[in-house]
Amino acid sequence: MKKILQIGTKGQVGWELLRTCAPLGEVVGLDYPDVDLSDYGALRLLVQDVKPDLILNAAAYTNVDKAESEPELARAINAIGPGVLAEEAKKLNAVLVSYSTDYVFDGTKGSPYIETDQPNPLNVYGRTKLEGEQAIAAAGCVNLVLRTSWVYSLRQGGFVTKVLQWAREQEVMRVVDDQISSPTSARMLAETTALILAKIGEHPIDWLSERSGVYHSTGEGSCSRYQWAESILGLDPRKAEQKVQKIEPAKSSEFPVPADRPMISVLNSDKLTEVFGLRQPGWKTALRLMMEA
Repeated sequence: MKKILQIGTKGQVGWELLRTCAPLGEVVGLDYPDVDLSDYGALRLLVQDVKPDLILNAAAYTNVDKAESEPELARAINAIGPGVLAEEAKKLNAVLVSYSTDYVFDGTKGSPYIETDQPNPLNVYGRTKLEGEQAIAAAGCVNLVLRTSWVYSLRQGGFVTKVLQWAREQEVMRVVDDQISSPTSARMLAETTALILAKIGEHPIDWLSERSGVYHSTGEGSCSRYQWAESILGLDPRKAEQKVQKIEPAKSSEFPVPADRPMISVLNSDKLTEVFGLRQPGWKTALRLMMEA
């Protein structure tokens, strides 16, 4: 039975991972303040003490706008910490699984990004996540880095819960229609991860050594935030509570924020299907499953 060290258990993906990976082995799950990705000495000692076969890093600095004013903290958590985990995984001959983002791209390609496209992040969050990818690769450990986009759940304050809240407070809701990507259910991302790990068997290094690297994994298809909001309202299990009468499209320029966002950051997940035989369901299907749960 594999021993799994999971860093980050309270976030959207981490909470789901803790449940989906429980059948795969002994999971040691820790979150801040019991583990701090910016405390590199303690992080090394933790890995050395647990001696895992697999390390799941579901912790990250995810406040895109606040990262603009806290670049060093974002870098510590998103870049240097994952690099430390990768170095310790290499020493133990363990596998590291970590997560990255569509925000490593600038959104100007005009078609879905593949894994070999040149990154060009527009903000601190994207830059630090890219630096994390690079630190993991430089450490030379066997790894899976899953780039994803627009992750949501009903447990925390992501876009889905915000739209549901706005619908109960406003008669007219304005949502940007010029940002386009693929909504990704935290549950589906965690289940995809668990299915990959289930394929590994008892010898993770042997099976994954030739499959190591970056993969895209998002909800299938794409939409604008405006279209996403429309679907959220349509699937709201408590529509009677909605106050909203009208939803209007708007432009990103009408809502100035500290961090620039890529406009079209859709990711192509074909490589994941080719290598692991897995593909997340369509984003509307996943959203419906989440709302009906």
